[in-house]
Amino acid sequence: MGKKRKGYIPVMLTPFKDDGVVDFDGLTKLTTLYLRAGAAGLFANCQSSEMFNLSGEEQLAVTKHVVRVADGAVPVVATGTFGGPVEKQADFVKRLYETGVEAVIVITNMLAGESESTALFDERFEQLLDATLGIPLGLYECPEPFKRVLTAEQLKRFVGTGRVIYHKDTCLDIQQVRAKLEATKGVSDFGLYDAYMAHAVESLKAGSAGLSCIQGNYYPELIVWLCNHYDDERMADQVGMVQRFFIEHMDIMHDVYPVVSKYFLQKRGLPISTFTRKDVGLFDAPTRKGIDAFYLEFSQLLEQIELVPNGVTP
Repeated sequence: MGKKRKGYIPVMLTPFKDDGVVDFDGLTKLTTLYLRAGAAGLFANCQSSEMFNLSGEEQLAVTKHVVRVADGAVPVVATGTFGGPVEKQADFVKRLYETGVEAVIVITNMLAGESESTALFDERFEQLLDATLGIPLGLYECPEPFKRVLTAEQLKRFVGTGRVIYHKDTCLDIQQVRAKLEATKGVSDFGLYDAYMAHAVESLKAGSAGLSCIQGNYYPELIVWLCNHYDDERMADQVGMVQRFFIEHMDIMHDVYPVVSKYFLQKRGLPISTFTRKDVGLFDAPTRKGIDAFYLEFSQLLEQIELVPNGVTP
């Protein structure tokens, strides 16, 4: 999860069968898709995974399955904090770490409430560190149920403990990202992965270890391509084209998500259902028509930058 090369860390979907049961065969195929696309790691049990709609045992089973399918090819991280007393959260962190993940992710809105202070959050994070000795951790500014964004100073202190190796940033502000990168500069075993594609190229050039965005749940190869070519002067025109594409299509990729991304992956040939446990709105005919048009635009973009997909199903 460090900064040896830029990489894409997928925020993984959870495939379900049409009756709402976790589709582990679909999860195998989805994990294989990410790996074939060139993912540098995998983020299981995250918001895109509908983690708040999974039971604790399902979270453990899904994470263990992803670790098994990855089979050491790339590191896997997964969320392990879901509210309640610090001791309770620490217990689940320990259980999740036993699945074989590289690090357990702490979502920043689960250690202190929206109206509670930064000082209280810091105190509880220190308690969690003490209660999970030896376990590498990551941080994720999860937008739901509310977003708690870390300051550069906080991130510097947490990374300075030697326990935090990963940060998924969702501040959406390139100046804040730069400040966090400057604050953690020189720490080789830590990586900041940016979620916001609107400033993806700027973030990579500023020193982000890579990208961790929902757009990769449509076409992960394209995010990997951007991580590989963002600073290639010979491909500056194509890089600019890809960056503009993501900016211009931000809304359609977020609307009725993750149903729309599952539908998009169906069109690519991945045999998964569009079922989601989370209520994200109506996937109606106009929305479907918009995604169909979006799929064609994606295909045209791939031709323009001469990117050949790596295939979908095993």
